[in-house]
Amino acid sequence: MAVLVTGGAGYIGSHAVAALLEKGEEVVVVDNLQQGHRAALLGGVLYEGDLRDEELLDRVFRENKIDSVIHFAANSLVGESMKLPGKYYHNNVYGTLCLLEAMNRADVKRIVFSSTAATYGEPEQVPIRETDRTEPTNAYGETKLAMEKMIRWFEVAHEFRFVSLRYFNAAGAHESGRIGEDHSPETHLVPLVLQAALGKRPHISVFGEDYPTEDGSCVRDYIHVSDLADAHILAVERLRRGEGSAVYNLGNGFGFSVKQVIDIARRVTGREIPVVMEDRRAGDPAVLVASSEKARTELGWNPRRSDLENIIGSAWKWHLDRPEGYND
Repeated sequence: MAVLVTGGAGYIGSHAVAALLEKGEEVVVVDNLQQGHRAALLGGVLYEGDLRDEELLDRVFRENKIDSVIHFAANSLVGESMKLPGKYYHNNVYGTLCLLEAMNRADVKRIVFSSTAATYGEPEQVPIRETDRTEPTNAYGETKLAMEKMIRWFEVAHEFRFVSLRYFNAAGAHESGRIGEDHSPETHLVPLVLQAALGKRPHISVFGEDYPTEDGSCVRDYIHVSDLADAHILAVERLRRGEGSAVYNLGNGFGFSVKQVIDIARRVTGREIPVVMEDRRAGDPAVLVASSEKARTELGWNPRRSDLENIIGSAWKWHLDRPEGYND
């Protein structure tokens, strides 16, 4: 039996594919390659196409013995989502609906969903727990929450079982050095900082220094992308055991400010990284730090790469080896 990974050529998706292959799993990937990279796939069968293509999805399920789905495919830029909410609802929400309907037609009822801490919005408390209020402050988070709710209703109506993984800030690169983070445009802090260290951009922008945090910049919980991939494998195994649906936070449980990340990157790279202060961005909460106690207890998830210097160091190694990214 195979695992279908939607968006499997993307940053987190490709690391999940690598982890599945290491476990000896058969892997099928659907990706339109608008954000993903063919070179990021270390194996598996790739179907290049869009989830909104009903004929393609039916063919994928018909041609492969799929027992579980890991769903990554989505647009994920917070700033863009505030300017183009329609694009996010059409691709993320409608795309997920198309996937769920295709799964139902194929009688595949297990799905692990790549959700996000953006579903919480401004947190009620820190660290954030799965039972906390969900009031997104941006359209991206709103679409992810809508996707979660849609999957729940498919559970009610069609006996689906799901695990929704709300993770915090993914960073780092695969220990093999073969896959890493390469977005266009790039919006994630760690690769942006490392691009500045490489001289590929003149400076790193810090958006806001008047947040209610110790140094005024936003605080985030950074988790190694391979630790995230491990959690997806554990989630698939949970569903295969017949255990019930669940929602889990994935994070290390402690936060670093934007300014702290830049300082650590300076130590790791040994290079000066110029900084320019900018205005706040719409939709950015001040602090997002996870409580992952539930995932540790119920999934048996134990992040093994939590030191931020090591996370940034693995990303730096990848960026040094591939200063132009995948270039595909």
